[in-house]
Amino acid sequence: MKLGARIIKTGVAIALSIYLAVFFHLQPPVYAAISATFAIQPSIYRSYQTILDQAQGNIIGAVCAILFVLVLGNHPLVIALVVIVVIVVNLKLKLEKTISLSVVTAIVIMESHTGSFISFAIDRFLLIMLGVAAAFLVNLIFIPPKYETKLFYSISDQTDEIIKWIRIMMRHAPEHSVIKDEIGTFKENSIKIDQFYLLYKEDRTYFRKNQHKKGRKLVIYRQMIYTTRKAFELLKSLHRHENELYQMPDELQQFIQSQLDCLTNYHEQTLLKYTNKIRIDSELHKTEDFCENKHELMEVFMKHYHMPKNELWIQLFPVFALIIDYSDQIDHLNRLIESFKTYHTSENKVKLTNAE
Repeated sequence: MKLGARIIKTGVAIALSIYLAVFFHLQPPVYAAISATFAIQPSIYRSYQTILDQAQGNIIGAVCAILFVLVLGNHPLVIALVVIVVIVVNLKLKLEKTISLSVVTAIVIMESHTGSFISFAIDRFLLIMLGVAAAFLVNLIFIPPKYETKLFYSISDQTDEIIKWIRIMMRHAPEHSVIKDEIGTFKENSIKIDQFYLLYKEDRTYFRKNQHKKGRKLVIYRQMIYTTRKAFELLKSLHRHENELYQMPDELQQFIQSQLDCLTNYHEQTLLKYTNKIRIDSELHKTEDFCENKHELMEVFMKHYHMPKNELWIQLFPVFALIIDYSDQIDHLNRLIESFKTYHTSENKVKLTNAE
């Protein structure tokens, strides 16, 4: 079990909210701790959005609770009615994410049996908002998230695994049940990569120069994700058409194997170029000069195509189409990275810490 930054930040936010509640003589501090738990977010931008949304949600909960208590009292059925009203109002205002804390605010305010209800309600509302503010402060200053690092290494690790299985697949070596499980894992990892991209995209930069730099990086990362997705689609197609591929002439099998080895090497080295592990002018990275282009690939395929009887070749068209598409996407990614490294030398330093 790994102790992540968000777990630590949640604990710190709870402790800070309790200390602040005690400092401002607001009782009981446990309500501030509860609201801090709800308000903790994975990024500064989302934390900022949360504090705005939670403020609106808490006001809705507090106002509804106060009005209903003053008019109808705090009978359990009245509390239930208020909860329903609070949920409906939040949904109407498209504040779905604030429903939980808004309901908590309404309930903790309505539990009062004292005569000074308004004063009591204000104290409870301030307690809830204090917890939200504590969570925002912790997100702002404690363990800043490094979503670019997480994003790149997620893409890189996913790409490495997919490439490994493409090479194994073309050598007819994989165990069927194992590759099936791996494909399921790749689907789950793709969702995580998309989430990291969104979090990195949401993180705000405060200087125009950095905004331009980040904009260029977002284009590159988006293409990285798309290229890896094409490699995954190719792997699934190879797996789906494994029997047909095995029945192809040996010459064509060897050609496809060499082509995919070339393209996967090209893909790996393109990612290495982005992290400055390979120079732009390095001969090592000239793999694309040896990979067949789309026209040559189709010429080889058509040379082995026997019409009209053999349906095997029709079934293999998707595989060849994906190989060509994969090649195009790597070329596009390579051009983006080369442009970034060549024409933006003052901005192209990529600083990635360890994935952990």
